[in-house]
Amino acid sequence: MTRKTARDFHPEVLKMFDALVHGNISRRQFLDSTTQFAVGGVTAAGLLEALSPRFAEAEQVSKDDDRIEGTYVEYPSPLGYGKLRGYLVKPADVEDKLPAILVVHENRGLNPHIEDIARRLALEGFIAFAPDALFSLGGYPGDEDKARELFPRLDQAKTRQDFIAAARVLKTLSEGNGKVGVVGFCYGGGIANYLATQLPDLDAAVAFYGGQPPAEDVPKIKAPLLLHYAGADERINAGWPAYEAALNQAGVNYEVYIYPGVQHGFNNDTTPRYDAEAAKAAWERTLAFFNAYLRS
Repeated sequence: MTRKTARDFHPEVLKMFDALVHGNISRRQFLDSTTQFAVGGVTAAGLLEALSPRFAEAEQVSKDDDRIEGTYVEYPSPLGYGKLRGYLVKPADVEDKLPAILVVHENRGLNPHIEDIARRLALEGFIAFAPDALFSLGGYPGDEDKARELFPRLDQAKTRQDFIAAARVLKTLSEGNGKVGVVGFCYGGGIANYLATQLPDLDAAVAFYGGQPPAEDVPKIKAPLLLHYAGADERINAGWPAYEAALNQAGVNYEVYIYPGVQHGFNNDTTPRYDAEAAKAAWERTLAFFNAYLRS
């Protein structure tokens, strides 16, 4: 079957899907609003199915790949939910101390795609840790719709403290070299920006189409930033001019790339919003960025 891309969908359908994914409309509202675009035997439900993730088809590194070691671990988070849980992956049979990267998921918790991202980083010679913000609510439920329903129930103040605790854990890993970066996607991109304002000893932060922090917090940023934005992402891009001005005024070391014409979520290769060219460029830039700032 030929893989569908964003070009196979009417822009209004993509807009409605983005609203659904981010909790701004319900599943029923999506179906009702996209019925007019369901033609040629395709139903609105079919459109939603076509846009939904296909994790197995996109997996790049399997859990049993003998080049990596992955396990689920728990750490205390006294200022957060008390305890955090995540997926810790590292290269197998490596004795050198390695840099660590905190991987922050989208607004669905630790799903198979984010676990795969962590394994990809491990194959590049990093220790990757991907916490599950939904752990306090039972963990990622194995269903994207259920995950989206759970996410608004989180106390974001506690959840943010969990991610702060996770970054601090990585700083003290015995197998780590003391350097820690963070990479986040969508919701996680916003967390990456947030952590840069909260952790003066963070060594690098990469945000994929993430919400921006308040301008008054930007002078607190000490880590170098790499920011990836989707050209067709009006919702997130609306906050970029103010963020850019604050970064420049504060003298923050940052790089920004805006990929023309691509959708929010362009790096997520489990859905049609994925753009192979932009994702390849963004991922290569991300790896080069982490190698430059985390290996010394």
